[in-house]
Parts: sequence; structure tokens; C-alpha cells
Amino acid sequence: MKSVRQALRNDELDKDTYDRLVCAECDKPLQTENDPDSIKTVRICPDCKQEWKEIR
Repeated sequence: MKSVRQALRNDELDKDTYDRLVCAECDKPLQTENDPDSIKTVRICPDCKQEWKEIR
């Protein structure tokens, strides 16, 4: 699983006008899966189901 920063650099993710993360393939805003026991947040595309991790 790649990080959000790495995906932004590789043009796999974009940001929309409201600074929300958007999948570059599907143009859909990412959903968040947050585990309170973990230090990372998983960002998931609702269409293609790709995942990226974001360290809090």
C-alpha cells in the first residue's frame, strides 16, 4: 500500500477545488477508513477499491 504523499507525487491522486483527495483514474473523492488503535488512516477509492495510507 502506497502512501498518500507518494501517490500525489506519482499523479495517482489529485486534489479538487476544496482540497479533498480524488482518485486520478475515477475522479471520485476518497473515503476514509479510520482505525483508532492504529497511527495510520486508510484512504479508499469507492469505485476502483485502491487503497493508500496516510500517517496522522
